[in-house]
Amino acid sequence: MGCVHFSFLLPSVKHKAPQIPVLRSKNAQETNIPFPAVTFGPTDGRGPEGMDRRNHGAHGGGKIRIGVCVMEKKVSCSPMEQILERLHAFGEFEIIIFGDKVILEDPIESWPLCDCLIAFYSAGYPLEKAEKYAVLRRPFLVNELDPQYLLHDRSKVYEHLKLFGVPVPTYAVVRREHPNQELNYFIEQDDFIEIHGKRFCKPFVEKPIDGDDHNIMIYYPSYAGGGMKELFRKVGNRSSEFYPEVRKVRRDGSYIYEEFMPTGGTDVKVYTIGPGYAHAEARKSPVVDGVVMRNSDGKEVRYPVLLTPTEKQIARNVCQAFRQAVCGFDLLRCDLGEARSYVCDVNGWSFVKSSYKYYDDAACILRKMFLDEKAPHIYTIPAHLPWRISEPAQPSDAVRNREQGTVGIPTQSEELRCVIAVIRHGDRTPKQKVKLKITQEKLLKLMLKYNGGKAHAEAKLKSALQLQDLLDATRILVPRAR
Repeated sequence: MGCVHFSFLLPSVKHKAPQIPVLRSKNAQETNIPFPAVTFGPTDGRGPEGMDRRNHGAHGGGKIRIGVCVMEKKVSCSPMEQILERLHAFGEFEIIIFGDKVILEDPIESWPLCDCLIAFYSAGYPLEKAEKYAVLRRPFLVNELDPQYLLHDRSKVYEHLKLFGVPVPTYAVVRREHPNQELNYFIEQDDFIEIHGKRFCKPFVEKPIDGDDHNIMIYYPSYAGGGMKELFRKVGNRSSEFYPEVRKVRRDGSYIYEEFMPTGGTDVKVYTIGPGYAHAEARKSPVVDGVVMRNSDGKEVRYPVLLTPTEKQIARNVCQAFRQAVCGFDLLRCDLGEARSYVCDVNGWSFVKSSYKYYDDAACILRKMFLDEKAPHIYTIPAHLPWRISEPAQPSDAVRNREQGTVGIPTQSEELRCVIAVIRHGDRTPKQKVKLKITQEKLLKLMLKYNGGKAHAEAKLKSALQLQDLLDATRILVPRAR
């Protein structure tokens, strides 16, 4: 599945979240968080039951405190819940959910104390405030905060990727201080644009510089009918729309322009957990027809893919370049003479959806990160995953085992990872061959020239030079009509 696994990761099995009471302070905002949480809300520096955080924190029983300083919408999403449940099940960590009220309203001095911090930007998140907290308390950061500013500017993302040797599409940047500003370095014609002398022929891609603006355009050449396709975040079952009458690029802001990379109709999403692990999935590209493929559960259909050694190194470089251990990015696999992969977007903190195997791996790797940083002396590889549930053998299995003289072994469920098939269509177009007998001396000499002088041997003319010889001989034998 394109993953570089650590040796302690175990097979996926059925899971059941432990039922653990949720503790909140009197002023904490109510949230629907089903996993273990301690949400702090007061501004007097006191936690649940009047405990003074400044002196004692939440460090009960010698556990490592993991602070989750993100917006509640992100905390309550299924992947985050699944991973935090697993971390808590190890019994070595105390999970502390800050909550929106604390993050947005309380001063950082009254925020909960923690040993390790999960913090990342999303809409409405005070990133600068979280930075000040990290400077004040100095917890171990899963994802560094300062580099997250880079992710808001697509041109800076590309510049940073290039510094670390990560391949990106050929691009150029147009910055405008106000809408419709005329720029002497920007020229637009029917089928191309020029930026600082660099020409981009249609089809090309136009992206807003603002990383939070996901309205991306693709402009097509006149010989293909022209028009523009707008890509956007999924709305129902649509992810793009085609506008045949739109030919001119936008001039209302700053944009980055890049060459269109043919990918065969698929996009690849890569998710890292530290520089040593990458999980990759492919989906139908919105460029195809804009229709989102969904399964019976209403989820977008994605397929696990294997990353090449080069792509695994790209994943490692992206993770290290932005100092984001948990990071998602988009990969374009194209074949322009030679197969190459390019990074076209970096999203920051991202999780895989609906993969128990990924949740298991993420929890184990994050556990190792936390223990390596805060308690390396106690790190051990678990004999089994603590959230693993073995199903009892059915009576029929037990009877069968007794008959065979074997000991009953609890069965466990397995997860289908992928299906590999080699398929060839059966509807073929007949070969359009022309067979004829020739006696012309020039053609016979040509055949002998290229079959080694053997009278009854076959001659195949494929190269440009051979085909030119054939064309010259044919023109002599069949003069052009005047």
